[in-house]
Parts: sequence; C-alpha cells; structure tokens
Amino acid sequence: MYPYLQQEAERVGLDIEIKSGTAEQLDAEDNSIDAVVSTLVLCSVENLSTVLQEILRVHKPGGQFFFLEHVAAPQRTGLRRMQNWIQLVWTVLGDGCHPNRETWAALENAGFERVDYQHFRTNVSAIVSPQIIGVAIKKKGRSE
Repeated sequence: MYPYLQQEAERVGLDIEIKSGTAEQLDAEDNSIDAVVSTLVLCSVENLSTVLQEILRVHKPGGQFFFLEHVAAPQRTGLRRMQNWIQLVWTVLGDGCHPNRETWAALENAGFERVDYQHFRTNVSAIVSPQIIGVAIKKKGRSE
C-alpha cells in the first residue's frame, strides 16, 4: 500500500513521510505527529492500552487520532456470545484479531481530551461487526 499512499498524497498535494513498524513502538519523537490513522488495526494489537499510550506520546498537543475499527457486539446478545465463543480460534486464524474487543472503552479511558465516535454496521461477516468510526484528540494544553 505504500506506493499507492505516496501516489495519492502527491496527487492531492500532500508531503508525507511513510514509516513502517509496530503500533506498540512508533518510530517518532514525542509530540511530533499531527495525526495518526488506524483502520482495522486495534483489534489485533497485543496490548491495546500500550498502543493508545504510544499514540498519545507521539501526538502533538491537539493531535488527532482517526480510527475505523470493528468492535464487540453489545453484551448479552447472540452475536456477542458468538464472538466470545469463537475468539480463541479467530485470534489464531485472524492474525491476532479479537472480535470481542471493546475498543471504544479503551479509547474513552486512554487519556485523550475528547473521543467522538459512532457505532454502525456494514454487510460484512457478523463476527467482525459492529464497527466504530471516529476521532480522538490529544489535550492541547500540555505535552504527554
């Protein structure tokens, strides 16, 4: 995807730097990044809290974290019971994916100044439904 991302950035006049690595240890200085984008990543990181703290570390004050993730179904629903039941096998087969992760709760408790998101559903496998989309913003007043 790197060549596609670079091409699209150039097409719309953005100067970007693409780095590879892991979400648990971002290759960036403290308070140096304006925005982080995560698409269907947080379900499969080993330690979600560590990743969110790393995002806060690299964000400049006021930095934005844009996310689109599939999350756990509501408690006491048939879909949630299915997600809980299949979780161990799904995690092995799905490269670490946790279909029953309550990512929105982790985002709300991570220390962002504001977390705005909405739940929605698409026509994908029930196991990876529902989804959330939103933005979390680091406090402007101080560095983490």
